[in-house]
Amino acid sequence: MKRTTIKLFAFLALTAVVFAGCSSLEKMRRNAGDISYTVTPEVLEAHGGQVNANIRVRIPAGYFDRRATLEATPVLVYEGGETAFPSYTIQGDRAEGNHQVISRANGGQVSYEQSVPYNENMRVSDLVVRIRATRGNNEVVFEPYKIAEGVISTSAMVEAKGIKSTVGADQFQRIIPITKTAEILYLIHQANIRNTELTKDEVKAINDFIVQVRDTENKEFRGVDISSYASPDGPIDLNTRLASQRENSAKSHLSRQFTRARIAEANDADFFDLRTTPEDWEGFKQLVERSNIQDKELILRVLSMHTDPEVREREIKNMSSTFEVLADEILPQLRRSRLSVNVEEIGKSDEEISDLASSNPSALNVEEILYAATLTDNVDEQLAIYQAAASQFANDWRTHNNVGYALYKKDDLSGAKVAFERANSTQANQPEVMNNLGAVALREGDIAKAEEYFGAAAGAGSALDNNLGVVALKKGLYDEAVRYFGNSVSNNAALAKILAGNYDAALSTLNANTEEVGLKYYLKAIVAVRTNDTDMMFDSLRKATDLDAKYKQYAATDMEFARFFADATFRSIVQ
Repeated sequence: MKRTTIKLFAFLALTAVVFAGCSSLEKMRRNAGDISYTVTPEVLEAHGGQVNANIRVRIPAGYFDRRATLEATPVLVYEGGETAFPSYTIQGDRAEGNHQVISRANGGQVSYEQSVPYNENMRVSDLVVRIRATRGNNEVVFEPYKIAEGVISTSAMVEAKGIKSTVGADQFQRIIPITKTAEILYLIHQANIRNTELTKDEVKAINDFIVQVRDTENKEFRGVDISSYASPDGPIDLNTRLASQRENSAKSHLSRQFTRARIAEANDADFFDLRTTPEDWEGFKQLVERSNIQDKELILRVLSMHTDPEVREREIKNMSSTFEVLADEILPQLRRSRLSVNVEEIGKSDEEISDLASSNPSALNVEEILYAATLTDNVDEQLAIYQAAASQFANDWRTHNNVGYALYKKDDLSGAKVAFERANSTQANQPEVMNNLGAVALREGDIAKAEEYFGAAAGAGSALDNNLGVVALKKGLYDEAVRYFGNSVSNNAALAKILAGNYDAALSTLNANTEEVGLKYYLKAIVAVRTNDTDMMFDSLRKATDLDAKYKQYAATDMEFARFFADATFRSIVQ
């Protein structure tokens, strides 16, 4: 009997403890509304592909059971699913564990900040807190408690078409300058042209060139340059006269060639451009530098120390043995006239190139066919031209790159990637190709791979800066993005300024943008709502939805406009 009584008392005591434990947890559940939550900002925002929850929790005095432990989990709940943030745990001042302690007498405060990856469904969502309280072996689950609504996802509005590919530029020149040159050498103190000079290959070649140009339909003479020189030995007045006489003899020779070829423009007053150099010290210095003369360094030192021609000549002549070598090897090369006949070769007209690109591309060289693609705005026509170029000039990386460029413009990313990789295998690591492979990777969502390609694309021009701006946008580095975009007036450049808080600059960028697309006006509406310009917001949103109806449904659930959800004018725009 005594043993039975002891067991009964033990059972009753245990029951009392259990009941007390459950009772205290139930009381915490019932009074859960006494816990206050402050979410900053009030509406969560997506940045850098993450949603950050910054929550301050205030627990009042007298609320927390001294032996209880409470595990709280913030959860974003949305249509089709939910995403939980990491849980946090707090405990009473007599509970076992190493979590933050909340005093029953004084209450306490919890600061919480965690992130989860963003997905599009989070735009329309509720942030709730789910709480599980335990005391010993007892457990009570609280009702979920809503502490915030929705996620502002403006940072996710990066315009995909704003990620730019780079064309492999043509080097087409419609007018190609051609110059044919020859040199006539003279004996010391003479200006007459010797027969041995007139029969040199280079002199005969320039005579033949004149006839050839005359007989070629798409070549035109653009004048003749004659530069005549005297060597820097002897009196200056003698050398001045010799240089002038050599100029006259050289001009007379070429004039006869043009007369024989019946080139009428050779009689124009400005056809011949004549120059004389009485003492060719610069030519002298260059020849000495290239020579193996024993005292070369001493001669060059004299030239650097003295600028007076007479002093130079005297000092050099004092090197008697050296001067003999100079007189034999260097000075004869300076007694000359240089003849240059200048011609322009006129290429095919735009119309001819366009016609051949479609009817007979094999008649075009690689520069012409690449240029042909720039003469049309039709992407399909461009693609056909670039494909013909790649077929004819498979060893030129630009042809494959530009096939990819056209496919990229058509949003055929897989086809573009194959073409860009072909270009890279033809000639590795061209900046344009590296930028383009990076652009594809960025469009595919692989930011790390895109950055790797962009790192090897230095020299790809403004497209690379633009794409690095997009990378910075996607990583949430808005000031950096603004710097990369520079003076761009693209929608992405405006978005970067909005997210950086530069609303005046963003509005200026959008106003300078000449594209008539819905996104431009939608971004303008966001600037307006953030700067409390209601009229501009309604006008811009109306224009955005007129241009692209998808923005009606988007705006209707966009937390940027949350305070207007019940507004009649707003509803009339988005319905």
